[in-house]
Amino acid sequence: MAQPDLTFRHAAEADIPALLALIQSAYRGEESCKGWTTEADLVEGDRIDEPGLRAKIAEPDGAVLVATVPGPSGTDEIIACCEVLHRSAGPVEGDKTTTTTTTTTNGASADTAAAAPQVGYFGLFAVSPTLQGGGIGRRVLEHAEGYARQRWPGVAAMEMTVIAARADIIAWYGRRGYVPSATEPTRPFPHEHVAAMKGGRVLRDDLYFVVLEKVFG
Repeated sequence: MAQPDLTFRHAAEADIPALLALIQSAYRGEESCKGWTTEADLVEGDRIDEPGLRAKIAEPDGAVLVATVPGPSGTDEIIACCEVLHRSAGPVEGDKTTTTTTTTTNGASADTAAAAPQVGYFGLFAVSPTLQGGGIGRRVLEHAEGYARQRWPGVAAMEMTVIAARADIIAWYGRRGYVPSATEPTRPFPHEHVAAMKGGRVLRDDLYFVVLEKVFG
């Protein structure tokens, strides 16, 4: 399969309708079964709604990135997307420092803020189901890794969560250098979030996330 000429850019609010359709088609419903990232046998309903996507686009410490190809009439067509977030390492998001206590020469205690390890978080990953399997996903992931390292020079690793039941997707990331996290190997599945989505329903009661990470050399 010939590699399309991809252009990467930040998502804008005007992209929201196209992004909602893309993300839904990659994961939910009959359309998603044309690709291999489908979750149709695991979860029903919308994967994300307009307010949620709008908030991600506006996130000051992150970015929603889109991959486009030339479309009709000189417009660009979004065929893939992802989200990249910046945070400190560990299970608690948003805490950029850790505090250590030291003893001064006169015996008094003093708290000093030490920078916590910084990581990039990779999510909201979607490729048009009819274009999956042709290397687009790999290129999006590589672009996201480079984006995180360039925008946040202190980022030492990239992490993500994958449904544990999707061994094939976990293996795909493994071939790209991602391994299970040694410090936080799993996270709970967001049942409440799914229930809040239109038509949201979890089809299996054994779902949970595996946390994968890649340390940059």
